[in-house]
Amino acid sequence: MVQPLKAIDWTVTEFNENPKETGWHVATMNRSLSAAFYHLSTRYDELPLKFRIKYVLRVIQAIYYPILAIVGLTANIATIIILSQRKCGLSRWITRYLVAMSVADLLVVILDLMLRHIPIVFKKHFIFLKSVPLCNMHAVLLYTAIDCSVWFTVAFTFDRFVVVCCHKLKSKYWTERTVVAILVSLTVFSGLKNIFWYFMFTGLYRLHKEPWFCDVSKGVRFSLFWGCIEIVHYIFTPIVPFFIILLLNAFTGKYVLMNTNVRKRLWSQCKVRKVKDTELENRRRSIILLFLISANLILLWSPLLISTFWTRMNLLGYAVWLNQFWRDIGFMLQLLSCCTNTCIYVVTQKMFRKQLKNVLLYLFTAKLQVIQ
Repeated sequence: MVQPLKAIDWTVTEFNENPKETGWHVATMNRSLSAAFYHLSTRYDELPLKFRIKYVLRVIQAIYYPILAIVGLTANIATIIILSQRKCGLSRWITRYLVAMSVADLLVVILDLMLRHIPIVFKKHFIFLKSVPLCNMHAVLLYTAIDCSVWFTVAFTFDRFVVVCCHKLKSKYWTERTVVAILVSLTVFSGLKNIFWYFMFTGLYRLHKEPWFCDVSKGVRFSLFWGCIEIVHYIFTPIVPFFIILLLNAFTGKYVLMNTNVRKRLWSQCKVRKVKDTELENRRRSIILLFLISANLILLWSPLLISTFWTRMNLLGYAVWLNQFWRDIGFMLQLLSCCTNTCIYVVTQKMFRKQLKNVLLYLFTAKLQVIQ
């Protein structure tokens, strides 16, 4: 006979970690504990499908998150180093945007993946200092980094739109000072926008697999006021950026397609047919890079956005049905989006591939010298 599944003790633990939480009344807690003990005494193959999926996700996360942390740190640091050398054939303006995006992604990997999700998955192996009020400050820094990661992508999309479609504005806009001003302004705006998290949370960490990872202040969890603030927060990041990116990409794509067709017809009439149109090739690579970065952000963020709105609507009293394991999948994909830009650069940029090979070769040679 198959023994009861002991590895699902997280079900009981999650209900017991904060028993004095505001808004949880006794009847609800008793029903939750009864359901948890039922699942502990039930064979794995007899459990409901959603609990089996959640258990499998926990096992996958225990392997996935550490590997993603190593890949994310390595990829973003390598990208920052390679792009900072300015040997990839990209302009200074594009390089500044891409470096800023990589720095923001690196901060998300550290603040979100390494200091939030990995401790949640391995909660029995981490010690949290409850005497030091750190969680609310961590939340402000974390959401600021996430906002910067998203809005820097919007700024890069707008930059490509101006350069490709607005030639009159290009001479005034396309300056290094303008790029720096935009990046600094977005960083300051993101920091000011996320100060409210400091007052929404307490300074104590709570090991729950939820959009909240800190203990929630009194009256916040089921508060309509704070619920509306949180919804507005997610509207600004990432719903508004999604629409801006899609709109700008649509205009840019339409403009490039029209001009490419005209240029091809003119080029086909040229007597020198074997000569490549380098400007057309550069434009094509730039647009592919833009579209891949934008699609990467939107596709990998969408599951988390949907599940987060579902959680908040449930807490505000609206019955919206969605399995909770989608939230875990959403977190996994959102964190993956901070590690994939390097792969996009490798696929679309020949000079970046060359520089990456040089860096890897240098590291391999240095390691051999140390071993010898």
